[in-house]
Amino acid sequence: MFSHVVIFWTDPEQPNAAQELIDGAHRYLKDIPGSEYFHVGRMATSDRPVVDQSYQVALNIVFKDKATQDAYQVHEDHVKFVEEIFKRVCKKVVVYDFEG
Repeated sequence: MFSHVVIFWTDPEQPNAAQELIDGAHRYLKDIPGSEYFHVGRMATSDRPVVDQSYQVALNIVFKDKATQDAYQVHEDHVKFVEEIFKRVCKKVVVYDFEG
């Protein structure tokens, strides 16, 4: 199993940026072949001090292996998402990939 977790910080000058990012992820990323699990959503608030609450949107996709995730990265719909949505509405991104 290979997990691809992406944390997004949206542009604060674009009030609809988080929703545009979520909608774009559903439109472009959800149906790319190879994904076994897809979840995108807004940061959940928490009273726990260890929970990072500085970001706006997170994406979690699980693939069967790294090779499948590598194919996802170059898929035309992923490239469209990056070019048409991500670059327009985001200021920062951090990716956590892990397998096991």
